[in-house]
Amino acid sequence: MIKSFSISSVLLSAAIVPAVGQDIAAGEAAFGKCAICHDVGEGAKNKIGPILNGLDGRKAGSVEGANYSAALKSSGITWNEETFKDFIKNPAAKVSGTLMFMMISDPKEANDLWAYVKQFGPDGKKKS
Repeated sequence: MIKSFSISSVLLSAAIVPAVGQDIAAGEAAFGKCAICHDVGEGAKNKIGPILNGLDGRKAGSVEGANYSAALKSSGITWNEETFKDFIKNPAAKVSGTLMFMMISDPKEANDLWAYVKQFGPDGKKKS
């Protein structure tokens, strides 16, 4: 028996299920490298870098009260999985003049880190 699926049901399923290979617990552990400069979750505060709550879909350089380089503010980046993983591979190569220096070049670690960060909405609460 052949089952048919509509494109919309396949796309909806893809939007709900995390990308294959993403491990939120491993991402939380990887976030330890980021926590020196960034914060997430309820009660998060800007540190050397901005809070990362609500990062998915946010324009780079847009968190009120955060310290950004002029380069990042004018980068035109809107954060999503692709732009995040591309940026953290080598921030200075992606945006010359950025203040961010930490690099995450391992694709698995970047996937896990994205899974962890994207779960926090703009209010710092974990999305359900």
